[in-house]
Amino acid sequence: MATSENVSRPVICTWPVLAKAETGLVRLIELIGAALVVVEVLVLSAGVFARYAWGEPLIWSDELASMLFLWLSIVGAVLAFHRGQHMRMGVIADAMPPVVRARLEVGALVFCLSVCVLLLPKATAYALHEVPVVTPAMEVSVAWRSFGLPIGLGLMLILGMTNALQRIRLSDFLIGVLVAACLIGLAIAAKPLIMAMGNWNLVLFFVVFIALGVLSGVPIAFVFALAAISYVALGTSRPISVIAGRLDEGMSHLLLLAVPLFVLLGMLMEVTGMAKAMLNFLASLLGHVRGGLCYVLVAAMYLVSGISGSKTADMAAVAPALFPEMKARGSKPGDLVALLAATGAQTETIPPSLVLITIGSVTSVSISALFIGGLLPAFVCGLMLCVVVWWRYRNEDMSGFRKPPAREIFRTFLIALPALALPFIIRTAVAEGVATATEVSTIGIAYSLLAGLLIYRRFDWKRVGPMLVETAVLSGAILFIIAAATAVAWCLTQSGFSRGLVQTMAGLPGGAPIFMIVSIVAFIVLGSVLEGIPAVVLFAPLVFPIAKGLGIHDVHYSIVVILAMGVGLFLPPFGVGYYAACAIGRVNPVEGIKPLWGYMIALLLGLAIVAAVPWISIGFL
Repeated sequence: MATSENVSRPVICTWPVLAKAETGLVRLIELIGAALVVVEVLVLSAGVFARYAWGEPLIWSDELASMLFLWLSIVGAVLAFHRGQHMRMGVIADAMPPVVRARLEVGALVFCLSVCVLLLPKATAYALHEVPVVTPAMEVSVAWRSFGLPIGLGLMLILGMTNALQRIRLSDFLIGVLVAACLIGLAIAAKPLIMAMGNWNLVLFFVVFIALGVLSGVPIAFVFALAAISYVALGTSRPISVIAGRLDEGMSHLLLLAVPLFVLLGMLMEVTGMAKAMLNFLASLLGHVRGGLCYVLVAAMYLVSGISGSKTADMAAVAPALFPEMKARGSKPGDLVALLAATGAQTETIPPSLVLITIGSVTSVSISALFIGGLLPAFVCGLMLCVVVWWRYRNEDMSGFRKPPAREIFRTFLIALPALALPFIIRTAVAEGVATATEVSTIGIAYSLLAGLLIYRRFDWKRVGPMLVETAVLSGAILFIIAAATAVAWCLTQSGFSRGLVQTMAGLPGGAPIFMIVSIVAFIVLGSVLEGIPAVVLFAPLVFPIAKGLGIHDVHYSIVVILAMGVGLFLPPFGVGYYAACAIGRVNPVEGIKPLWGYMIALLLGLAIVAAVPWISIGFL
């Protein structure tokens, strides 16, 4: 995942008081974020325990979890903003000369601050409007949740200004502010012309504007948010406060609470040594055959993806453990990062993938069914990758490597067994109804803690605090972009675009097969440009009714869409997942592009098989 970076320019002031105040504020926010992660785990765990141990559910647990979830989302988004970890398309901006790149960074900061300035008063008004509304179970005002958004926007504004004062030349910043003010003034003056465009203004706001913002290196979430604000303010007669409501809704959907909890679970896997144990077992099993460690990489990503839910976390857990040995055996760095990227695309449907959870939450498709339906399609795509590995390494010299004795393989298997059991525990708990897709993460967290403390005994307590903060940061970056994409999706729906899209795609000749082909191509492009989660939030609610009307099973269509977006996410030149894989493997992106095409062709063939044979996705439902 590409991220925005802090502007590296000459310091314009060295105010110790300002620096200390910024440091203290950030530490306080980090403490709140870490505490919220812990409290969410405890609240959901209490709900599961009460339901199955006492036989009586806690009627307030979901309500409290939802209320705290918005605070966790916005606190994480604030920390991600301060650290420069919001998703962005940085490839083009980073390729610019240093002077141009520095100006684009200043412009990106001013862009983000403009979103906060425009939205803060409306979010405050929205929160005040929610004061009389009372929750049904706890009987407290909904404003306790709703005020999280304006407070978060205010904190972003404060941290953004302190960043500008300390790290950007005052003249550059003032020029950026002046340009932004002029652009806003011109837009307001042009409102009658924009209104006269009718629905053609959708192209202006949601194609031209978003494309320019994303390609300039502005964080995607802020581009989406300002596009939605601009459309409502200039292209409609509705108040901007409706965007605040959509952001609130997008950041507090209880199903999405699985995002931070599974991110935490993935980090626990690495801290406790469970991921390392799995890799050691697979290496002992396959390390002596031609291309053996490549097969280990494919299998390890399949297993680890069933635990962490985050592609970046998956690759970061697997690559450092395997790449050194693979390089020692003569594998080229470009080949390694190409396979790593391909396995990232292949495992997008392995539960509990964040994209699976997201697509279930925005389309009302059963997340439990998606968890079951995603396993075999990923296995089929993995087999296609293994065919390419076999062909490329069929002449590898393995004379210097011996097959380990059965006793050694069995020993590594016993060590890895607790780790290997975790994916099956998670999937079984969901399938049997022991816990929901959100709650099951707490079972995995408890299991990982016990395994780390009692079995592997590799738990480093010093890493708990940073791990909790990192969970909040990564989750905030993901959830803020979902919230902004929810606002854009609402704009597209209210404009009538969705009805036009439905009519156009429903009228395609050829019925379901042609619709499926068009969907695959469209979501490969969308996955490349927008990444999986925002593309799902924006377009899945629009196209799923069409698929259902054509008789396509919703789980089958979900799996095909996710795999298509996975291919796009890791497909250069725009697929940011590929550049994340290069960063993790510390490989120049140019080295991996050529070998990547063979793996991508294999994935496309696997995707075609999954799309043509619905049983692969729905046969075990």
